[in-house]
Amino acid sequence: MLSYQAKSFAKINLGLKVLNQRADKFHNINSIFLRVSLCDSLKLIPSKQFHFQCNNRLVPNNEKNTIYKAYKLFKKKTSFNNEYTIILDKQIPLGSGMGGGSSNAAYTLMALNYLSNSTLNLREMMDLGLEIGSDVPFFLNNNKINLVMGRGEILNDYNAPLLNSIFIVLVLPEFSVSTSWAYKKIKNTLDYNKDCPKFPALDGDVDWKLFGNDFEKIVGSTYPEIFEIKELLEKEGALYSSLSGTGSTMFGVYNNFQLAKQAIGKLTNYNTLIVTPT
Repeated sequence: MLSYQAKSFAKINLGLKVLNQRADKFHNINSIFLRVSLCDSLKLIPSKQFHFQCNNRLVPNNEKNTIYKAYKLFKKKTSFNNEYTIILDKQIPLGSGMGGGSSNAAYTLMALNYLSNSTLNLREMMDLGLEIGSDVPFFLNNNKINLVMGRGEILNDYNAPLLNSIFIVLVLPEFSVSTSWAYKKIKNTLDYNKDCPKFPALDGDVDWKLFGNDFEKIVGSTYPEIFEIKELLEKEGALYSSLSGTGSTMFGVYNNFQLAKQAIGKLTNYNTLIVTPT
């Protein structure tokens, strides 16, 4: 049997608008998902039975783990009977709003599909991924950037010629944010009559003020330090700064690497790194 190794990338939300709650209790969103170079590493090694290992003891080693869910769902859906030990080198922080768990599930599904000689097509993979999490289809789609709608299953191309000329400073506060907590909080603020927002093309004339994240005020009301981080990033030359997903990661977009590096020098109280679209 073959072994398999892959990078499991993170994402940020350049913009995130929550439109309404659906009958199935999920929420319709309008968002720009951007895959970035921060990543976990996945390794699948043939074994006699399924086993999971991780360098981060906070990652659950049970059915709550998205890798575990992906593995079990794939085997239930297909006739693939080979067993693997999956080793996860975790670098994407938990509860950071960068889709680490969804990414891990997606890349596990892709690995198993490869090892089983492509048993499932992309549509079947996405349907399976949605059973695990709303962000999984984006990672399965394997695009650098998408306009994401529905609960996460509608993926549209997005005009973004600036992607190759931006640098993103990630600021990682010590607290984490529960996605379910954030959505419970935002439920009371939804305006069901508002129009679906339109994000601008990511080109030389982009108006960054037209982006934004509906969760920023929600999370900031409990963790006001995100506003301090935002202010500092913008003071240090960020074209745009926002919360990613439901948080806790803040990011700043720069068109100059030296400016991005300079900003990190001012954020010594936080874990920071510079990433690029990938």
